[in-house]
Amino acid sequence: MASQISESDLLHKLDIFKIQGKDKRGHKILRITGKSFPARFLSIDVLKEYLDEYIFPRLSKKPFSVLYMHTGVQRTDNFPGISALRSIYDAIPVTVKDNIQSVYFLHPGLQSRLFLATFGRLFFGDGLYGKLRYLSRVDYLWEHVRRNEIEVPDFVYDHDEDLEYRPMMMEYGLDSDDPHPRVYAAPAVAVDSPSASIYSMRCIS
Repeated sequence: MASQISESDLLHKLDIFKIQGKDKRGHKILRITGKSFPARFLSIDVLKEYLDEYIFPRLSKKPFSVLYMHTGVQRTDNFPGISALRSIYDAIPVTVKDNIQSVYFLHPGLQSRLFLATFGRLFFGDGLYGKLRYLSRVDYLWEHVRRNEIEVPDFVYDHDEDLEYRPMMMEYGLDSDDPHPRVYAAPAVAVDSPSASIYSMRCIS
């Protein structure tokens, strides 16, 4: 009789959190694949224990950046919820938080943008919020990250290709966190920069 896989082993197998490659400033990268997160089956306490044991110790001594791939994330399948995210964020050691240089948010949906525009500073504080960069296309990622040093899953490239066939949607930034293709063609923008509010307004116009 086959033994059941533990939640910790599942996190290892799914490769959700992976320290891989460097950005163009020489900082190593924590790559997070949101689509792979088993939100319906995974205990947040187990997740925090996993991060404490396998990820945080490797990030506590030197500056690093985060690449979060939001592609394919659905609230019903792989999104842990706002309260869980806050719990995870609060559990990050101060030494690790202080070492975060940039957070690259690839393929953000409209709902994600609106939430962060409204609650981002309250949720993360001014320091981390100011390091958030929206990247609507994989091409924009290579402006910040060394291309040959990090793996991007095929489904992320597939989503980019999907965007190529929706030029009108790309013009108006009509994307959302739903199963349908979403499009937003703005370059990487710091969320606390003057132009960030312009892109947010385009989303809801």
